[in-house]
Amino acid sequence: MTVVRTPPPLPVRDKTAAREQSGSGVSPMLTRLAAERATGVLMRECGTLHLSEGQVVHAESPLAPGLDVLLTARGTLDPAQWWSAVQRAGDPVGAVRLLFEGGSLAPGTLELIHLGALFDAAYFALAPSSTPGRFRYGSPPAQAPLRTVPVATVERETLRRRTLLHSIWPDATSDGLPLSRAERGAAPPLTARQRAVLDRVDGSRTAPDIARELGRRTFPTLMDVRRLVAAGVVAPGARPPAALAPAEVNDPDITLLKRLRDALEAL
Repeated sequence: MTVVRTPPPLPVRDKTAAREQSGSGVSPMLTRLAAERATGVLMRECGTLHLSEGQVVHAESPLAPGLDVLLTARGTLDPAQWWSAVQRAGDPVGAVRLLFEGGSLAPGTLELIHLGALFDAAYFALAPSSTPGRFRYGSPPAQAPLRTVPVATVERETLRRRTLLHSIWPDATSDGLPLSRAERGAAPPLTARQRAVLDRVDGSRTAPDIARELGRRTFPTLMDVRRLVAAGVVAPGARPPAALAPAEVNDPDITLLKRLRDALEAL
């Protein structure tokens, strides 16, 4: 009599554990840097993240207004006062420390503006990219009095913003292309914020341009723009030609702009 043995069941991957080990999937490199408590600067295609012992201290992106805009546009600081502090400190983070220690910035105001700028810039810095990020190890930045933010929180906030924007309007092309007014009848009722955005739509400004001009964070502006697009009031401009002339391809500025556009369209 032949005995047929049933092979043992194949192991099943624990997806929950895998997700916990690999992080949110926004940036495996950033997740690894957080695990090793690294200090330095993570440079990506659309922005940079400054880390101190595995936590995010500061973030910058050319597509998001920085601390300078957010602190001076609404009268929190006089522009001359800000730039004087930057010259003395040598960088924006150091300027914030000087102004805070000198009593020019209240703790609550600073934290609100700093976190808003950080999450705004991180949203773009962590955008999907075909170019690998680079990390430069270095000494801890002069973070005080800036609050550090865990990488998991930054990644979770980035994913939340992607989901929210997608729920308003799933096409991300309006995030980075010049915006034009759509040809339609009377506009639907608009909020004051949406009206301020619409007033600056002229066929050449992008959503980040409008946010910077208004002195507002980019993410709320992206929400307003997508709502205007969904309402048929605003439309993104024509895409640049797919094939560029050889001289344009070799121009580093044009190449960078194309990469930024592609990264935004991939959101």
